[in-house]
Amino acid sequence: MKIIIIGAGQVGATLAENLASEDNDITVIDKDLDRLRELQDRLDIQTVQGNGSHPDILEQAGGNDADMLIAVSNQDETNMIACQVAHTLFKTPTKIGRIRTSAYSKYPELFCDQALPMDVRISPEKEVTKHLSRLIRYPGALQVMEFAEGKVQLVVVKAEKGGPLIDQQISFLKEHMPSIQTRIAAIYRDGKSISPDGNTYIRANDEVFFLTAQRDVLDVMSELRPLDIPYRRIIIAGGGNIGERLAQSLEKEYRVKIIERDPERCRYLSETLDNTIVLHGDASKQELLLEENIESTDVFCALTNNDEANIMSSMLAKVLGVRTVMTIINNPAYVDIVQEGMIDIAISPQQTTISSLLSYIRRGDVVNVHSMRKGAAEALEAVAHGDYRSSKVVGRSIANLNLPEGATIGAIVREDDLIIATSELVIQAEDHVILFVTNKKQIPAVEQLFQVGLTFF
Repeated sequence: MKIIIIGAGQVGATLAENLASEDNDITVIDKDLDRLRELQDRLDIQTVQGNGSHPDILEQAGGNDADMLIAVSNQDETNMIACQVAHTLFKTPTKIGRIRTSAYSKYPELFCDQALPMDVRISPEKEVTKHLSRLIRYPGALQVMEFAEGKVQLVVVKAEKGGPLIDQQISFLKEHMPSIQTRIAAIYRDGKSISPDGNTYIRANDEVFFLTAQRDVLDVMSELRPLDIPYRRIIIAGGGNIGERLAQSLEKEYRVKIIERDPERCRYLSETLDNTIVLHGDASKQELLLEENIESTDVFCALTNNDEANIMSSMLAKVLGVRTVMTIINNPAYVDIVQEGMIDIAISPQQTTISSLLSYIRRGDVVNVHSMRKGAAEALEAVAHGDYRSSKVVGRSIANLNLPEGATIGAIVREDDLIIATSELVIQAEDHVILFVTNKKQIPAVEQLFQVGLTFF
């Protein structure tokens, strides 16, 4: 696939890195020559310096025969105009644009062929907010991913002593919880992937990925670690787009406070939010955190645009007694470092955004993708189409599928029913198949498996 990416920032660079290894023809456009050189030094891609919304620059990048344009620059206007130019001059089949400003997002009628032709709009702020909301609703989870319109959850937890499954074989889970449909899809132990089966033992400190219905998440978590007390009190440091969105999503169920340095922004937030307390101040000031009873706060979310400020305020909050710290960190080099220390969960906005993008890029009918382990692994939801003759999966048992190494099927959703995968399970047309792929190089093989061919048989 020939793909043009506009913007060599964190999202654009991470996306280029993800796609360049998958036999795609990638060209990145950016004004910053140094960024482009750095990308070209480590990736097999083409680069073009210039404004991505200019017709001559798009033409130079190969706009005449591009299959897809992904505009993820920091300027909404550049992204919108680039999609318009690609549509009008080059008839680009698929145009994906990053829209950060809520003032545009409020009017979806703008984004149509008659106005601003953008096939898919992505919002990093929206994706990060959903990610944070799910983590707050499931205390103790490291990551929560949704499939089949929320019917199924893939949850990542760190196994801890006190969980009934610790030092037990996975098969014990079915004996202990016979009425719950669940499947342990993967285990990472000491940073290395383990392909689990019924005889695999769960050990303390294992990073466990399990699939189950939304209603059963907490029950399965309780097998792997003692359940945490539900969160009630939330402090958000940073009242930007993400802070505002998160407060809106939580304020009806939780006691929420926002700390924001800009007085004008504070006024706006106090007028916009219904049940959130808005505080003017600096979240890195010990006196302010103590005044707001940080020691009895359940979650501190550091959501400013400054990594260093987020890290410092999070560490201070943890020292002062907050229960859980969640921190947005844009610089990938910081993520692993801080998560091993006082910060409980470090969130990479670019990785979260990449997941929402990949579902539109994957071949075959892939409707959901979640990037994990810094992009090294993926969980996918693919829809099976066709019949026994035209499909490589329909009418075949899982044992007879030619699954690539490192790919496992965890479950299928058939209409409204969750069915945990077994080797005898036969896939039917329109089943939603949830796969876990530990080796990202095998993604193209998985995609081909779900593509329908007219004369496959």
